[in-house]
Amino acid sequence: MSKPKSKLQEYIEAIILAIVIAFFIRTFVIQAYKIPSGSMKPTLQIGDHILVSKFNYGIKLPLIRSTLIPFGTPKRGDIVVFIYPEDRSKDFIKRLIGLPGDTIAIRDKKILINGLPYKDNHGVYSDNMIIPGSVQPRDNFGPVTVPNDSIFVMGDNRDESYDSRFWGVVDQRDVLGKALIIYWSWNHEDHGVRWNRIGSILQ
Repeated sequence: MSKPKSKLQEYIEAIILAIVIAFFIRTFVIQAYKIPSGSMKPTLQIGDHILVSKFNYGIKLPLIRSTLIPFGTPKRGDIVVFIYPEDRSKDFIKRLIGLPGDTIAIRDKKILINGLPYKDNHGVYSDNMIIPGSVQPRDNFGPVTVPNDSIFVMGDNRDESYDSRFWGVVDQRDVLGKALIIYWSWNHEDHGVRWNRIGSILQ
């Protein structure tokens, strides 16, 4: 007959189990993120807290980022969280514009995909100035073809976003998940809760 467990041992085992479950959920299922910048306005505001699904694009092995169980692939229009290519200690969030094999060009702020105008339902423009491509790629860019296993991303706040126009494409292995819902929103300017944003499904 085994010796009964002490209360302390039971507590320790429960805590360890809770940590393991939390780690599994955070690694493979869902993770919370806070929006620190305005590059996705008005879709996402500074101070929005969102939940990101980590299994929409398959279960990936940590560190090596290879897909263990594929469920699906990123789709044009998805809001994706990914490892920032220029500083892998940071995560970025943008909207997927170009898929592998797409040829992306921007002419006077208008996005062209494979030579055809992109129906840009989410992009907003706050600056009427058109910057030549010889100065910077914000308003005139490409054409550039997206490599295999990569995606081209842009912020919805097109004139105030540092994205694939400036630093290139994102390796699909570095895509961490798809943004799903705003679960909390705090306005730092007036120190109040944005109640109308809580529960908003991201599209």
